Amino acid sequence: MAHSNTVPAPQALPGVEKIIAIGSGKGGVGKTTVAVNLAIALAKLGKRVGLMDADVYGPNIPLMMGSSESPKLGPNNTIEPNLTHGVKTISIGYISPGDKPMVMRGPMLHQIVRQFLQQVNWGELDYLLVDMPPGTGDVAISLVQTVPLTGAVVVSTPSDVSLEDARKALEMFAQVNVDVLGIVENMSSFTCPHCHQEIDIFSRGGAKRTAERFGIPFLGSVDLIPAIREGGDHGTPVALAGPKSPQAAPFFAIAEKLMEEAEKAAAASSDVIEIK
Repeated sequence: MAHSNTVPAPQALPGVEKIIAIGSGKGGVGKTTVAVNLAIALAKLGKRVGLMDADVYGPNIPLMMGSSESPKLGPNNTIEPNLTHGVKTISIGYISPGDKPMVMRGPMLHQIVRQFLQQVNWGELDYLLVDMPPGTGDVAISLVQTVPLTGAVVVSTPSDVSLEDARKALEMFAQVNVDVLGIVENMSSFTCPHCHQEIDIFSRGGAKRTAERFGIPFLGSVDLIPAIREGGDHGTPVALAGPKSPQAAPFFAIAEKLMEEAEKAAAASSDVIEIK
């Protein structure tokens, strides 16, 4: 007789080719900003993209994507994702808008993560990006138990504190057997608009060194630019300006490198011979 609390094996989502978690060890490093701009950059590069907000306690994707409409219900209890800026998105913020905090325990979180993956009508996607809550908690475990992940991206600022937490995120993904496809250094350097001097507010280059030390690809860095924050605050992320825009260019470069790493990871996982 099977043990009653065995966890069912992760099930691939039909039509969804690659699922990538975007995580960080700590909050405030701009993980959602990176997720939103990467999703838009991938869509502008001709990919079919979904963006799932798994940050259930602090869902920022509705604000950053500039969409707050409630998702429509489809047949058989399915949920239609919102289509904004060419990206299919779902967030608890669309379902429970406003400033009421979501007060939930682990099992409810697990339920929401599962529903967002399995009940949302994602259709055919090349990439589904999952914006994770900061830290190393329940949501990551629910995610890996529900669907097979292509890999993860870890976002960090160059400061020592942030890097220490980024290493915890690397460790967490290693423990749940998820490949880290790369590290992004966000808020890397700031150029003073008046004297054009570069100022390293959070130090710089630390995430790149961390990537080298752990033998993980470094996907690129994004400078601390007011336009990036403004774009997110107004629901018009900078990536909408396209790869020729100086503010958006780093996100396109990171998206290109991420596609390369994701292709490699997907190829490697399909080479595994399964012994039944």
